[in-house]
Amino acid sequence: MLIGIVIEGSSTSRPSGLDERVERVRHAARHGFTSAWSGEPSNPDPLTTLAIAGRDLPGIGLGTSIVHTHSRHPLALAGQALTVQAATGNRLSLGISPGSRYFVELALGSSFEKPGRHIREYLSALVPLLRGEEVSYHGETVTAVGAVGLPGATPPSLLLSALGPMMLQIAGEMADGTITAFTGPVALAKHVVPAISRAGAAAVRPAPRVVAIARVSVTADPVATRARMAEESGFLEAMPSYRAMLDREGVRSIADVAIVGDETIVAREVQRYADAGATELVANPFGSEEERERTLAVLAGLARAGRTGESLAR
Repeated sequence: MLIGIVIEGSSTSRPSGLDERVERVRHAARHGFTSAWSGEPSNPDPLTTLAIAGRDLPGIGLGTSIVHTHSRHPLALAGQALTVQAATGNRLSLGISPGSRYFVELALGSSFEKPGRHIREYLSALVPLLRGEEVSYHGETVTAVGAVGLPGATPPSLLLSALGPMMLQIAGEMADGTITAFTGPVALAKHVVPAISRAGAAAVRPAPRVVAIARVSVTADPVATRARMAEESGFLEAMPSYRAMLDREGVRSIADVAIVGDETIVAREVQRYADAGATELVANPFGSEEERERTLAVLAGLARAGRTGESLAR
């Protein structure tokens, strides 16, 4: 299993600007992480950030975790993604999501009705656009007419944020894999991996990527760390998609699916994600500056081991 890193930083650390995020990508490349990821809602913009950082940092993969489909028309997103590809030597993994009802309706003022229909229509336009093809697509929720061409840019690996059965079906049929959040190894092994694998096989597609985002903290006080996580993110537990994953995991709180503890515990829990079928773990370090540095050091060692196929548990 490969290991990447989220570059935003947790809310327990001070906000990071563009230069600092670029430096975090550089740090990730220097310490052996496979990939660096940036997502929305975020300022600076994740695709622009990755283009700036990746242009001068060959070798490390770059990913969005995620960008929202409702705020980016397929023509616009295809143009942005292919520009990142051209700028970075084709190293982008494009993670996308229809978002949540809360974000789409309250923040964007758009309709969140029938998200499965929306994402299937969106991908029907986006996938050929990423291949440089001309499209004339007229759906119920998406219209896209035109083409985006950029010499030297190849289609990025396309990942759909998918947790429920319908979204996993679409991801298996139309995308290169899924990217999950707040989803533990039990839910991955028993639900996510089998569902997307069946859908991909039925569509005669290659084995899907399963990219799992997880909060990670190497800390001397796991109880206090989980309490801070619960205070910060407890409101997300009411969202139906996350609540379903927590129930499948058999836990109550988002903090319960975080990877928290000393070096040995963290290594063991990371290995559980590999055993569950995750192809990549994208770690989001959490905690104080000291805890983040300690976490990054441990994860860097695990990333190097993961690239050589070694067991990550100690």
